[in-house]
Amino acid sequence: MVRTVSVRQVAQLPLYQQCPMGRPVRHQEASKKQGDRLSNDRYRRFISNCNNNKIGLLGELGWEQSNDTGAEPRRASGTGPSMLRVDNIHLAFGGVKALSGVSVHAERGRITSVIGPNGAGKTSLFNVISGFYKSQQGTVTLDGQSITRLRPSERASCGMSRTFQNIALFHGMSVLDNIKLGAHINLKSGVFSAGFRLARTRNEERELSAAIQRDVIGMLELDAVQHHYVEDLPYGVQKRVELARALVMRPKILLLDEPVAGMNTEEKREMSRFVLDVRKNWNTTVLLIEHDMGMVMAISDHIVVLSFGKPIAAGTPDQVRANPDVIKAYLGTGDDPVAIAMTAE
Repeated sequence: MVRTVSVRQVAQLPLYQQCPMGRPVRHQEASKKQGDRLSNDRYRRFISNCNNNKIGLLGELGWEQSNDTGAEPRRASGTGPSMLRVDNIHLAFGGVKALSGVSVHAERGRITSVIGPNGAGKTSLFNVISGFYKSQQGTVTLDGQSITRLRPSERASCGMSRTFQNIALFHGMSVLDNIKLGAHINLKSGVFSAGFRLARTRNEERELSAAIQRDVIGMLELDAVQHHYVEDLPYGVQKRVELARALVMRPKILLLDEPVAGMNTEEKREMSRFVLDVRKNWNTTVLLIEHDMGMVMAISDHIVVLSFGKPIAAGTPDQVRANPDVIKAYLGTGDDPVAIAMTAE
C-alpha cells in the first residue's frame, strides 16, 4: 500500500511545495514492527529536489536574492553585529531542565528563527528573553545593554516587543484602540491628565492615531477594519492586529511566537510578506519561533535549532536543513533510513 504524507505536515503554502522539509513524499507501508519509514531512494530524491529548488516565497514577493531584483542578498549568518545576545541560558523547574546552555545571537536588521520539535524549549526561551521567566544562569543583552535583571516592562522600554502564541486582544475594543495600547510605554501623559482628558492628552492621542494610520495600519492592510471590534474579525486578521500592536512602539527587536499558527494558506503568505516588509522598511531585528518550515526556510537569515532544551544546530537555512542532528530530531533516530540517507547526503 502506498500513501502520500508530508514531513511533519508543514509548509502548506503552494509556494513551498518544492521547499525543504515541505515537499509531499511517498513511502511504502512498513511492517508494524519497524513502523512507517521513508525509503532511502525516495528520501534522496526528496532532498535533491529540495536542494535544487530556487523558487520560494521570496521570489513571489519580489525578494528574489539576486542583484538584478534590487533585493538585499542574505549574508553569511553570524557575520554581523548582534542586536540581541542570549548566552548560556539555563532554566529549570524543579528537577525538569527546560533549557540547558542555550545561546542565541540575533543580528541587527536580520530575521533569526528558533525551531525545534514540540517541547524543545522555544517558548521558554522567549519567556526568559522577555523577562517572564528568570533563568538560573546566563545573560541577555539588548543592543549592548544587559537586561538580564530587568522586569518585562523595563525590557519593553529598552525596545523589546513580542507577540504570543494565543491571541490576547481586548474584546469590546476596536482594532485601532487595541493597537494604541502597544504605544502606552512611549506616551507622556500622566494619570491625572489622562483621567481628566486634558488638552495635552487629547493632542497626544490624535498624534498617535495619525502615526498608527500612516505607518502601521496601511502597511499591514488593516485600513478597512480599523474601527471594527476585534472579536468580529477572522482569526488571521486578529493575528495581524497583534502584530500591529507589537510594532506601534517601534521596537529594536520584535519577538514573534508562532505568528502563522492556525492560519490558512493565504493568511500564511500575507503574514510572511508583512514580516519581510517590517524588516526591509523599518530595519527591525526579528526573532521568530515557527513550526512552518516553509516559512522559516524562506524568510530566515539565521536559524537556531533546539531539541529537549539544548541547542543542536545553528546556521543558514541551507546549513540547518543539511545537518544530520536536525534530521534526527525531526524525523527519527540514527537507526532510521531517513537519518542514514540524510547523513549520506
